[in-house]
Amino acid sequence: MLMTSYQKALRADPSYKPAAECLAIVLTDLGTSLKLAGSVQEGIQKYHEALKIDPHYAPAYYNLGVVYSEMLQFDLALNCYEKAALERPMYAEAYCNMGVIYKNRGELESAIACYERCLAVSPNFEIAKNNMAIALTDLGTKVKLEGDINQGVGYYKKALYYNWHYADAMYNLGVAYGEMLKFDMAIVFYELAFHFNPQCAEACNNLGVIYKDRDNLDKAVECYQLALSIKPNFSQSLNNLGVVYTVQGKMDIAASLIEKAIIANPTYAEAYNNLGVLYRDAGNISLAIDAYEQCLKIDPDSRNAGQNRLLAMNYINEGHDDKLFEAHRDWGKRFMRLYPQYTLWENAKDLERPLVVGYVSPDFFTHSVSYFIEAPLVHHDYANYKVVVYSAVVKADAKTIRFKEKVIKKGGIWRDIYGIDEKKVAIMVREDKIDILVELTGHTANNKLGMMACRPAPVQVTWIGYPNTTGLPAIDYRITDSLADSPHTKQEHVEELVRLPECFLCYTPSPEAGPVSPAPALSNGFITFGSFNNLAKITPKVLQVWARILCAVPNSRLVVKCKPFCCDSVRERFLSTLEQLGLEPLRVDLLPLILLNHDHMQAYSLMDISLDTFPYAGTTTTCESLYMGVPCVTMAGSVHAHNVGVSLLSKVGLGHLVAKSEDEYVQLALQLASDTTALSNLRMSLRDLMSKSPVCDGINFTLGLESAYRNMWHRYCKGDMPSSRRMEMLEQKLVVSEESAIKISEPTRNIKSRESPPGDIKINGYSPLPPTMPNSST
Repeated sequence: MLMTSYQKALRADPSYKPAAECLAIVLTDLGTSLKLAGSVQEGIQKYHEALKIDPHYAPAYYNLGVVYSEMLQFDLALNCYEKAALERPMYAEAYCNMGVIYKNRGELESAIACYERCLAVSPNFEIAKNNMAIALTDLGTKVKLEGDINQGVGYYKKALYYNWHYADAMYNLGVAYGEMLKFDMAIVFYELAFHFNPQCAEACNNLGVIYKDRDNLDKAVECYQLALSIKPNFSQSLNNLGVVYTVQGKMDIAASLIEKAIIANPTYAEAYNNLGVLYRDAGNISLAIDAYEQCLKIDPDSRNAGQNRLLAMNYINEGHDDKLFEAHRDWGKRFMRLYPQYTLWENAKDLERPLVVGYVSPDFFTHSVSYFIEAPLVHHDYANYKVVVYSAVVKADAKTIRFKEKVIKKGGIWRDIYGIDEKKVAIMVREDKIDILVELTGHTANNKLGMMACRPAPVQVTWIGYPNTTGLPAIDYRITDSLADSPHTKQEHVEELVRLPECFLCYTPSPEAGPVSPAPALSNGFITFGSFNNLAKITPKVLQVWARILCAVPNSRLVVKCKPFCCDSVRERFLSTLEQLGLEPLRVDLLPLILLNHDHMQAYSLMDISLDTFPYAGTTTTCESLYMGVPCVTMAGSVHAHNVGVSLLSKVGLGHLVAKSEDEYVQLALQLASDTTALSNLRMSLRDLMSKSPVCDGINFTLGLESAYRNMWHRYCKGDMPSSRRMEMLEQKLVVSEESAIKISEPTRNIKSRESPPGDIKINGYSPLPPTMPNSST
């Protein structure tokens, strides 16, 4: 009836504006009622009728925009909101909903501009403030992934200005601070995110990652378990908890969790990789390789699985074919394509000038590699061989600090590169004008082969950390010696072999080792054989030979120490295998990991004779054994990994303990065991013998190493390229550039921030208007 009155008034006087406005209000409200009742098209018709009566009536445009938004006709909706805002510049809801459309389109800057206009009109409009926080958070993630992490942090913080309890902004701040290695800040914001969103399992998971990296495994486990209490099938936390248990040697529960992660996410490539690590640590190399290959089927570029597969293959490689070399070579070719290479270096080609030698490794802490890199760091002639260390250590310890102090005191440079992208590290190497860059890791954990692939130095070398070729054509030389790699070796390498005059390693004993203890056989009345090598090296064939030895020496015992022996099933499987070979389980002592280095070294007091593994021989364990007075029986083979013990024992003066066959290996062990007095005398003289041998002569070793570096440099200056460089240029048809080197761009980091899920932004509701007075506003 009211609408009819307005219509009559307009027919009487079409220019009567109050009647037109009131009729438009009534028609708009009617349109809203029809729409809410399900008659959407009739509602739209009424909005259009309202605008025909009063083309300047903003709420009709606004409500048309809402309808078109719900119909997903966003261009029409945006046009209607814009008209509403044009007719009513103070229309906050219109600006807010325009922002929603722009945000959902990914036009975040436009969305933020709309929210700013909305809040300028209505500063306390909560929906707009919340929407602004969401848009700013998404913009922060966008710019962070584009490489500007500081600006991303700025946007996240600005988001919290608009919504101080917005958990996603807090979570993403945690991610950003983690990427910036500001882990204390990351912890704060993950904790806040979880406080304001107790269902944020991702925050708990990421907290666990930080605590795990800090070696606070109990706290990491607590965080992962909390994440799983929220999301029981959260594949990342299942996997991560499995990783922690693997590190702790709890193999059964670790395997169960990682398998659950795979069931929850069958395409979770890294879970298969981690399953491979677990199998490797438990000594099942064939299953480990299968798991790595399954990972590679899902993700052919998985760096972890690709390199772990190569490492695992060394444990069972006898050197009878070229399969292992081909696997390394093929990996190297594929990997090189991921990195652009420098082709010009500004290093002056002066034959005798002082050289700048760079060492890059994540293992400058109490790690096996550290016992062999200490001698060069200490004994280099820094006037002629300036040392620059690129340390990718995850968590520094006292040894890291000691190394750093020594290098700096001698005039060298120490750069901490943990967490820095490898292409950026390559830029650092070039800026430091490194002449010879030496990587010490190979295909083991946290390596920087990506940086080496960029070829930032004119001469590149691999040494110490890996017993085989890297397969990377960007590396020119591999340091070895004539016993570990005979001049007549048939083992192929991508790098050219450089043989040092004595041993390719120089061992610096731990000052925590403690004294040599008397031979336990003197008080026990029986011989104890032992090995502290990891379980992956103790292959079935090794166990067969060890069982032969133990069965041939009455009352003798075997002591084996490695991390997985804290797991009952691993212990039972190991003992069962030996029992099947004729050795009673009661004659075998299995020790889990010993954390303190002093206690670890003193554990050699439990054994009389050390038994080396094959075809992957011990390195650090062999040096430790000899230093603690325990002679070691080793076996020569056809590949480097098999012959490390040959080099070490020969240079210490125990070449007579090198076997050439399994039968000879057994006989050598039996001969040692047959004379307790001689064994005791050797034990008490072995440390002195080793200390005076080339294996511990840091000064002369470093002189030989420097001579090798100088020869490499001469060859570079004279254009005499190593075979690897020539082959690479031939295959890739590279021409050494005479112009400036290529520039390397920064990649997007592969860490996902938490994005706003669909539906976080809600379209503001309708605005039905009471038609009680002319010119009523909303």
